[in-house]
Amino acid sequence: MLHRTLLRAAHRAPPSRWLPRPAICPAGPFALRGYADAAPAPPAEPAEKPSDAAPAPADADTAAQLAQKDAEIIALKDKYLRSVADFRNLQERTARETRAAKDFAIQRFARDLVESVDNLDRALGTVTTEKLAAANADLLALHDGIKMTDTVLHNTLKKHGLERFDPSETGAKFDPNVHEAVFQAPQPEKEDGTCFHTQQKGFTLNGRVLRPAKVGVVKNA
Repeated sequence: MLHRTLLRAAHRAPPSRWLPRPAICPAGPFALRGYADAAPAPPAEPAEKPSDAAPAPADADTAAQLAQKDAEIIALKDKYLRSVADFRNLQERTARETRAAKDFAIQRFARDLVESVDNLDRALGTVTTEKLAAANADLLALHDGIKMTDTVLHNTLKKHGLERFDPSETGAKFDPNVHEAVFQAPQPEKEDGTCFHTQQKGFTLNGRVLRPAKVGVVKNA
């Protein structure tokens, strides 16, 4: 009886305050000590790239577009260079035509004027040296006046590019580009093909033959 009473009293009594509580791990770096001591996991190996992988369709299209653009650039550059060359040729041709128009603007007027120059030359040729040597003051003054007029006229024409030439005075060789052969005659003391007589003097305008000289040519054979 007494034993049962003690057991019941023990079960009904509240728990004692002095019983030890379970230990609680403090928070801090020591709480994760077990995880820190664990060995780190090995890094994952990168996936191997395929060595002989075929190009993607997008890359093939880009390469084709680049090739097309390169061809267009080459074609445009060729057109540009041709246009520049054509423009330069046009500039040079225009400059030549402008210079020729300026140099030969008086060509028609000069061709008509040379007839008057020829008349002055004929007038001077009609007066012989014997007549000038005679005591004829009026004839001498007239001759000097015509000669002076002829000289001034030639100097004025020369300023504008019109010049007269006489092949027989220089003994020039016959040139069909600047001479017109009127007749041929033997001249033993001269070489064949030489201009020995001038029937009509020639004129040039800025280096271009305005009127060829009419000459007699030596032909000994």
